[in-house]
Amino acid sequence: MQHTRKTLIRRPQPCLLASAIGFALASCACSALAAETVTKAGSLQLGDIQIQAQEAESSKVEQSASAKIATPLLDTPQTITVVPKKVIEEQQALSLRQVLSNVSGITFNAGEGGGGSGDSINIRGFSANANMQIDGLRDSAQTSRTDTFNIDQVEVIKGPNSVFGGAGTTGGSINVISKQPQNRAFTRIGGSVGTDNYYRTTLDTNQPLEDVGTDSAVRLNLMGHQNDVAGRDEIDRKRWGIAPSLRLGFSDATRLTLSLHHQEDDNLPDYGVPAVDGKRLAGVDRDAYFGWKNLDKEEIEQSAFTANFEHDLNDSLSLQNLTRYSRVNRDTTVSASHVNTTGVPAGSYRPAGPQGYGRDAETEMWINQTNLKAAFDTFGLAHNLVVGAEISRETLDLRTYSYNLTGAAPYPIFDLGNPPGYWAGATNKATSGYTETKLVDKAVYLFDTIALNEQWDINGGVRVDWMDGQARAFDANHQPTTRFESNDRKASSRLGLVYKPVENGRFYVAWGNSFNPSAENLASSGGGLSVATADLGPEKNETWELGTKWELFERRVELDAALFRVEKSNARETMSDGSTQLAGKQRVDGIELGLTGHVTEQWDVFANYTFLDSETLKAADTPAGADREGQALGNTPPRSFNLWTTYKLPAGWSIGYGARYVSERNVSSSTRAKLDDYWLHNAMVGYKVNDNLDLQLNVNNLFDEDYVERVRQQPGAAARSSAIEYGDGRSALLSATYSF
Repeated sequence: MQHTRKTLIRRPQPCLLASAIGFALASCACSALAAETVTKAGSLQLGDIQIQAQEAESSKVEQSASAKIATPLLDTPQTITVVPKKVIEEQQALSLRQVLSNVSGITFNAGEGGGGSGDSINIRGFSANANMQIDGLRDSAQTSRTDTFNIDQVEVIKGPNSVFGGAGTTGGSINVISKQPQNRAFTRIGGSVGTDNYYRTTLDTNQPLEDVGTDSAVRLNLMGHQNDVAGRDEIDRKRWGIAPSLRLGFSDATRLTLSLHHQEDDNLPDYGVPAVDGKRLAGVDRDAYFGWKNLDKEEIEQSAFTANFEHDLNDSLSLQNLTRYSRVNRDTTVSASHVNTTGVPAGSYRPAGPQGYGRDAETEMWINQTNLKAAFDTFGLAHNLVVGAEISRETLDLRTYSYNLTGAAPYPIFDLGNPPGYWAGATNKATSGYTETKLVDKAVYLFDTIALNEQWDINGGVRVDWMDGQARAFDANHQPTTRFESNDRKASSRLGLVYKPVENGRFYVAWGNSFNPSAENLASSGGGLSVATADLGPEKNETWELGTKWELFERRVELDAALFRVEKSNARETMSDGSTQLAGKQRVDGIELGLTGHVTEQWDVFANYTFLDSETLKAADTPAGADREGQALGNTPPRSFNLWTTYKLPAGWSIGYGARYVSERNVSSSTRAKLDDYWLHNAMVGYKVNDNLDLQLNVNNLFDEDYVERVRQQPGAAARSSAIEYGDGRSALLSATYSF
C-alpha cells in the first residue's frame, strides 16, 4: 500500500463553475426547444400540456425516507425529528452542524484527531460519531458534513438504534437524505453575498427524460462557496462540489438511480481559544487565533458513488438494492489552542499540546444493502414487513507526521493577548507513523408492524451483526509495531406498542437496545483497539420510551411528547492498574416535546424542547472515577429549546424568526465546572419579486452573543489549558434564487 500519496486539493475555480452552470442551462434550453415540433406543412404542433401542481411546503414531514421505517411517522413508536428542506433553505443552513442545531438534545464536542472541528455530535448525552447514515447507508468516514447543497432533509432518530444501523446509536442516529431526480422540470440558480467575505453560487436543475424508459430523469447540483467565520477573523473556508444523479425507469415497476457526489474543501482549522473550567482565559480575545496559518490546514477531497435498484414485484411486494463506494482523503495539520501559563510572566504563555501535528488519511468504504418490503394479511392481522441484509467493508490508511517545531528546546514565550498566528521558527517535517485499519460488518434484519385491529399496532425489529475489526500500527520506517483484532457477534432489537384512540392521535410505549464495540470508530479515527480493549465485549445500552403523537389543525400540525430513559449498563472504565473493564453505568432520563407544521396557511412552526437528567451511576474505583459518580454527563444540558417560525405576508413578503436556548451544562463528567447558558436569535426576510425571482435576507446571531458551541470535555489546568470553540458571531447574507 502506497503511503507517500500526496492529496491534491484544488480551490474553487469560478470560471469552471460558471461554465458548468452555463452548460446545464444550455442543456435545459435545448430540451425545451426540442419539445416543440413543426410539421412539414409548416404548422406548429404542440406537445401534450401537463399541469404540475405542488403542495405548499411545510415543516411537517409525513414519512421517513428510510426503507426500514415502513409506517408513517405518526404511527412509529419513537421520537423522530426531521429537519425538512423548507427549514434548511429558509435558514440558509450550510453545514450539517447548522442543520442539527434545529434539534434540541443535540450538542457538539470540539473536533479531535483531524476529524474536523465540530463533527463530534452528542445525542441525549451520548456520542453519535459512528451513528451517521446517508440515504440509509452507514457513513462512519464522516462525509457530507460541511455543506448541504445536495441534502434534501435530515432525520434524527432518537434512542438506541443498533437495530437500524448496527453498532453504536446509544442516544440516537442521523440519516442524511440526498436530493434525487424528480418527475418535473426545474432549474434554480442561487447566489449569495454577505458579511465576512461570504460568497456562494449554486445550481439545482432537473429534467425528465421523456423519451428514455418510464419516468426517467436527470438532476444536477453544483456549488461554489467561500467565507470567513463571523467572530473569528483569521478563519476562512473554501469549497466546491458537484452532485449529478440519473434515474432510469426500465418499466413502471423497475428503476435504477445512479448518484455521484464529489466535494473538495480547503479550510483553515479552528481549534478555538484556551480555557479552564469552560471559561476563556483572562486576557484572551474571542477572535484570537492560537494556531499557525503557515502550517495548519484542512484539505478534504470526498467522492461517493451510489446505485439504487428498485423493483416492484406487485402492489404489495417490492425489492431494493443499494450499493455505495466512497472515498475520503483528508490531510490536516492542527495546532491545539492549549497553553501553559506556569513559569512565564503574567499575561504570557507557551504552547501546550500538539503543535504542527498532521494526519494524512484515506478512508474507503464498500457497502451493499438489500431490502424486501411486503404488505400482507395473515390470520386477520395486517403486516408491513421489511427483511434485509447488509455487508460493508471500511478501511483507513493513516499517516501521521509532525513539523517538530521545537526539537529539544521548549516553546518560545508569547503574549496571551496577541498570539502571533505564524510560526517563525525552524521546522523539521517528518513522518511519525502509520496506521491501517479494517472494519467488516455483516448483518441481517427484520422489521414488522402488525395491525392487531383498527386501534392497536405492534412494531418490532431485530438485527444481528457480525463485526470484525483489525488495526495495525507501523513506525516511521513502516516497520510493524502492534496488531490488534476484535470479533463481535451481537443482536439488537426494538419493540413498540401503539394505541390509536382516534384517527389523528397515538399513544405508544417502546423498548430498544444497542451496543458499542471497541472497534466502532476504527474507520473514522483509527482508534478503539488496544491491548486493553481488543478482547473486551461491547458496551450495552437500552431505552424505554412512553409517548404520544397528535395531528392538529386539520392534520396540518403534529404535536409530539415523550418520556424516556437511556441507560448504558457496562461503560468502559480505566481501572487503577491501567486495565479496562466494562464497569461503568450511566443513565439519562428525559422529556421530549415537538411541534411542527402549518398552524395556519400563512404561519409555519418548527419547534422542539428537551429536558435531560443525566448521571454517572457507577465508575471505576479510582480517584478520577470517584469524581464522576453522581455527576451529570459532560456537555449534556438539562434544558434545550429550538424554534424556527415563518409567516407569509401580503404582496410576496415573508418573515422568519429563530431562537435557540441551551442551559448550563458540565464541561466534563468529572467536574462541576459549567459552561454558560445562552440564547441565540436569528431572523429572515423574504420577498418574491415575481414567479421566477426570490430574494432573502438572513441575519444570524442578531445580538452578537458570545456563546460556546463546541467544547473539549476537559477542565484544563495552568500547565495545560483546555479549549472552547465559539459559535459564529453576528452575520448577514443576501440570497437571490432565479427559478424556471
